[in-house]
Amino acid sequence: MNIALYIAKRYLVSKSSQNAVNIINFVSFLVIVIGAASLFIVLSAFAGLKTLSLSFSNFSDPDLMAVSQTGKYFRLTDKDVQNLDSLEGLYAYSSEVEERIFLTHKQKNFIAYIKAVDSNYTRVIDVDSMMYYGSWISNNPYQVVTGAGIANALGLGINVYRNPLKILAPKPGEGSITSAVGSASRPYNDLSVTVSGVYAIEDNLDKKYVFAKLSTIQPLLEKDVDQITGINFRLAPGADLNSVSASIKDVLGDKVALKTRAQLNDSLYKMLNMENLVIYLIFTLVLIIALFNVVGAIIMMILDKRGNISTLFSMGVSIKKLRETYFLQGLLVTSVGGLIGIILASFMVWTQLQFQWIKLTPTLAYPVEFQIGNLVIVFVTIFVLGFIASKIAASRITKKLIEFN
Repeated sequence: MNIALYIAKRYLVSKSSQNAVNIINFVSFLVIVIGAASLFIVLSAFAGLKTLSLSFSNFSDPDLMAVSQTGKYFRLTDKDVQNLDSLEGLYAYSSEVEERIFLTHKQKNFIAYIKAVDSNYTRVIDVDSMMYYGSWISNNPYQVVTGAGIANALGLGINVYRNPLKILAPKPGEGSITSAVGSASRPYNDLSVTVSGVYAIEDNLDKKYVFAKLSTIQPLLEKDVDQITGINFRLAPGADLNSVSASIKDVLGDKVALKTRAQLNDSLYKMLNMENLVIYLIFTLVLIIALFNVVGAIIMMILDKRGNISTLFSMGVSIKKLRETYFLQGLLVTSVGGLIGIILASFMVWTQLQFQWIKLTPTLAYPVEFQIGNLVIVFVTIFVLGFIASKIAASRITKKLIEFN
């Protein structure tokens, strides 16, 4: 029988003869429970916010995108189209042109990006999920869909033919848009369009894009029908991303670079991961400070049980074994406290998932996500910090302390 573990378990549940020691032990245990619960709740809440933030990009970003390796535009030949159509694992793909433009409506101006897409775009991106009101582009070549931010800034309504939205695009190599306004040789091309619908995804995206037909915008930008800036790909269910990427690369060659959804939102992913790390480190620092209570509680216990320690030492229990006893006691306190904290926090996360009792808006519950990975991170953090704290406290048992008694 392990005498150190046996005594440590007895000390875990037994009370001291000193009231102050009991209070210190209870407070240190409570701090561990609260610290573990707080860390797990914060990580679960951030995981929910991260998923919510990334879900916005899922509306507008494809599984895979091909962009020009050199320059902005590349050519998609008829042979490329035939080869892409025959690829396995590819559900659909859509060509696009993205260019910076100038919008004007009723003496209001706005700088945005035109995203001109072909008819396959609705097979690649679920446009219905991002529409706020109105409808997606119909067969009318002079219809567009704008973001809610753009519509608000310009005061746009849908299907208003009397006051169309005007798109101005600079001519290639002809200087700035405003350099020769009113002259016969204007440095820009213009196009009058009507708004068929308004999308709403996320504030920055809502102020960025105007969707239009590819065949309408290419002449406006003075581009050939095979000149594009990107191809959006949607993979078939169960298709392997790496395998499909390699096949697309074989077809299109070195003229394109392929980017996954994560790579398209590289800065967003980096920002979210950095925020997650910072939050974890801040709460770990709080736990480190809190676990000083464990060190103090164990030392108080050692001083309170100094007579018992002397008796055990006289009976032949080594100092190493005595240190192990209080080390195991500290480890048990932190581990049990951490487990209780995680259980309480898990229950709170579950109630939020089930009943949505905390709201971001009247219709949107505060997002939380239960992840086994977060549970493991919290327990390992508590265990490692408890290990260090217990080791420090147990090292206070020395022969001099026993003899002093």
